[in-house]
Amino acid sequence: MTQQVPDGDKRLSRREISDAVGDLGWRYVLDVVRTSVAVASPARAVEVVARAVAVAGADGERSLEMDVRPGRVVLTLRSPVTGAVTPVEVELAGRISAVVAELGLNTGTDVGGREVRSVQVLEIAIDAIDIAAVRPFWKAVMGYHDEPGASGGEGALVDPVGQGPAIWFQRMTAPRAQRNRIHLDVSVPHDEAPHRIEAALAAGGVLLSDAEAPSFWVLADVEGNEACVTTWQGRD
Repeated sequence: MTQQVPDGDKRLSRREISDAVGDLGWRYVLDVVRTSVAVASPARAVEVVARAVAVAGADGERSLEMDVRPGRVVLTLRSPVTGAVTPVEVELAGRISAVVAELGLNTGTDVGGREVRSVQVLEIAIDAIDIAAVRPFWKAVMGYHDEPGASGGEGALVDPVGQGPAIWFQRMTAPRAQRNRIHLDVSVPHDEAPHRIEAALAAGGVLLSDAEAPSFWVLADVEGNEACVTTWQGRD
């Protein structure tokens, strides 16, 4: 059964969020809850978007993000104030799932049972000794903005129209020769991580470290270019 969502403005733990939305077909990934609704036509996609917007109402005016693609609509919820997930977004997920079901569709289920990847969130991580010195370049060249709530000139950068991955900066204490300093963070639902790692290893990848698992695993291709598979677990 889906866990009861706490009332009020109480800060939810990552586990509370994941448990509350899991049975609704939504997944908790990197401070958002996200789902994918498979549709058979653009007209059907428009129906899903219209119903989601209507049922979300004022609560979802800024919390709800929608990405319409051929064959599916991706719906994301996060608080515009905290940049995280609050009881408001969890409650919205339930309302949206209900109206999607009224259309004969499902949140988190693919049409015809075709195999597709799970929802995910992609970030680019850049290692830097002097973050304040390199950050303005990436902000300018990408046309990005400061992440809401970022301070001190070292916070993450985000795409103002929500199309590209966020960029964050990881401080180095000394230069590291012969190692890439830009890597991808692929944040996936916690139970998707083992499958994603298995597939990467089967494709020739190498597991460099699982010391911080299940928060993240460090993998690399055969030439040493790194990527991290991350989950919400192990972070509370």
